This record gives sequence, C-alpha cells and structure tokens, in this order.
Amino acid sequence: MTGALFEITFLLAAPFWLLMIFAPGRRVTARVAASPLTVLPVLVLYAVMAVPVFPELWTAVSSPDIDTFRDLTVLANGAGAVWAQIIAWDLLLGQWMFLEARRLGVSPYLMGPPLVLTVLLSPVGLVVFLAIRATRKPGARLVRRDAEDGAAVPG
Repeated sequence: MTGALFEITFLLAAPFWLLMIFAPGRRVTARVAASPLTVLPVLVLYAVMAVPVFPELWTAVSSPDIDTFRDLTVLANGAGAVWAQIIAWDLLLGQWMFLEARRLGVSPYLMGPPLVLTVLLSPVGLVVFLAIRATRKPGARLVRRDAEDGAAVPG
C-alpha cells in the first residue's frame, strides 16, 4: 500500500504544477496558486505514511544525524512520508514563485523553466527564480490580457 501512496503523492500535486506552467494567464490558476489548501491532499498522505513510523520520524527530526535519517528512509513509510513532505513543500514553494513572478510582472514564458526545475530539483529552480527576481524592480508590474475574457489585468 505504501508504494501506491508514494505514487499517488505526486499525482495529487501535478494538476497544480500543470496549471502554473501551462496555463499561467488563466484566472483560475492565480486563484489556485494563492491557496495554501492545494497541499492538503498531499499532507493527508503524509500523515497516513508518517503515523506508523512516528517514533522513528520523531527521532530523526529531534536528534538529527545521517544514520538516524538513513534508518528512517529505509522504512517504506518513512521514505514515503519524507517524499510527501518534499512534494508538499515544493508545491508551496512553486506557488510562491508563481505569485511573486506575477507580482513583479515576470513573463510566464520566463517562469516556465524555473517552475519545471522546481518540480524536479527544487533548490535549482529556486536559485534560478531568485536570480530572475533580483533583476526585477520591486514596483515593476506589467499589464496583460487575461486569457479567459481578454480584460486587461495587472501582471
């Protein structure tokens, strides 16, 4: 069962990533990205996998060292819980990047690659986004046309 939960974890987050990467101009994407509730299904799976290994998980986080962490990830539920936590945090990070890019008027075409990198290797995607963000002026905003109704809205 843990293997199935492990597989499902990413599938629960994938629709939100697809919206941010492939439909960044849609109003629904901005609404979805603004909600922290997108990670709730992933966090439910985290809890299902973490509860059976809670003593090992607690030991790994309360007294961290490489051997204790390795012992946790050898357990199927331990590895699954760590994976679900990574997926949840990556999604929240991606949502922040998406919203921050919109606030700064960064082109959705420029944001696609950092978001893909964040899905795959979140530290790399974050560094790329921070480099892009550093080039933007804090007050710079673009006006774009909303893909749904053609109305001009702030970028």
